Amino acid sequence: MKKTVSLLLAAVMLFALAGCGQSPAGNAGADVKSEGVMTHAEYIAADVNAEVVIEAYVQAKQSWWDNQATVYAQDKDGAYFLYNMACSEEDYEKLTQGTKIKVTGYKSEWSGELEVVDATFEIEDGSYIAEALDVTSMLGKDELIDHQNEFVSFKGMTVEAKKDADGNDVAFLYAWDGSGTDGDDLYFDVSVNGETYTFTVESYLCDNTTDVYAAVKALNVGDKIDMEGFLYWYEGVNPHITSVKAAE
Repeated sequence: MKKTVSLLLAAVMLFALAGCGQSPAGNAGADVKSEGVMTHAEYIAADVNAEVVIEAYVQAKQSWWDNQATVYAQDKDGAYFLYNMACSEEDYEKLTQGTKIKVTGYKSEWSGELEVVDATFEIEDGSYIAEALDVTSMLGKDELIDHQNEFVSFKGMTVEAKKDADGNDVAFLYAWDGSGTDGDDLYFDVSVNGETYTFTVESYLCDNTTDVYAAVKALNVGDKIDMEGFLYWYEGVNPHITSVKAAE
C-alpha cells in the first residue's frame, strides 16, 4: 500500500525524523501570507495538477532520498503533504520542526490523499508548531477530511483484533496484509462508538527504533489508548500515528 518510487528504507535510517512521540505546543494568531501565496482555502479549491504556491511550517520529516524530501507541513488554517520535494541533504537538516518554508509545486491526489509534488522550497523567517487537534468525535463524519494531513489526536480508542496469516487474533500486523517483518509499517485496528478504523505507524516517519513503534508492538487486544499523529488519507482515513499511550 505504499508508492513504489525511489524511497528506500535504508535511506530513512540515516536521519532522526521529527514527530515520533512528541507532543508539541502551538501558537495563537493568524497567518499572514506573502504576495502571491495561496491561503489554505485557495489551495484546497485549486484544481488537481494546478501549480500552487504555499507557505507553511514543517511539522515532521518523513524521509529523504536522492535529493528529495517528504514532509508534513501545516499553517494555522490547515496542512499539506509535501511529497518528494527537491531538497539537498544539507537543506534537509535545516528543516527542523517549526521551520517556515515557501513551497512552489503542483497539487496532486493519490487515492484520496492531497499532495504537493514536483516542488521546490525556500526557508523563510518564522516558526509555528501545531498542537494536536482532537478529532475523535469526527471519525466517520464528512468533516474529518477537512483536517487531512493535520497533526491530530484520538482519545479513548479500543484496540481491536486483526487476523494474522494463521487466522489468530493479534493486536497489529507487519505491513497491511501481515506479510512484513520488524521494520516495516505497523497496521492496527482501533474502535470508538462501535466503528473500527485502521491506523498505521509509517516506518519512514517513525521507524522501529522509535517509542511509538515499540508501543504498538506491545499492544494487546482490548487496550484503551490515546494517540497522536498525522491525518493521512488512503482510500479513506489512514492516520500515521506518532504517539501511543494508555488512555487517560
